[in-house]
Amino acid sequence: MRWEELDQQPCSLSRTLSVIGDRWTLLVLRDCFLGVRRFDGFEKRLGVTRHLLADRLKKLVEHEVLQKVPYQQRPLREEYRLTDKGLALHPVIMSLVSWGDTYMADERGAPIEHIHKGCGKRMKPVMVCSECAEPVGARDIQVAVGAAFGDDVAQLLAT
Repeated sequence: MRWEELDQQPCSLSRTLSVIGDRWTLLVLRDCFLGVRRFDGFEKRLGVTRHLLADRLKKLVEHEVLQKVPYQQRPLREEYRLTDKGLALHPVIMSLVSWGDTYMADERGAPIEHIHKGCGKRMKPVMVCSECAEPVGARDIQVAVGAAFGDDVAQLLAT
């Protein structure tokens, strides 16, 4: 499978990676969730070339993960804001951060603490079943081919 063909695969992970699956895009999304909105803010924080940053932001806008919103009219200047589709990536980013805090942190621990506004306590993301609210991990889930996919997906599940 070629990188530029990921969006055509009968696999939700492949399709997702076609949009957000490179390191610079994930770091742009991290910064969005930390409140960065302007091109120069991303550029300064990431140290990425203008061309590469513009490319990643354009792709996120094209896929409606971000939207451009004017903050100045003369001259026109726009900032990037997460859409509902972009906000839906928050659990993904939080899971990656939590993994990094667990397996990649140094002796000082997590560089950023996430505090739940509701109770004021430090929190970690937990995946739960949408039906019964029980916590779930990899060993608690089985997979099945989606009704509309058949043989295209069956080969993905073959072990």
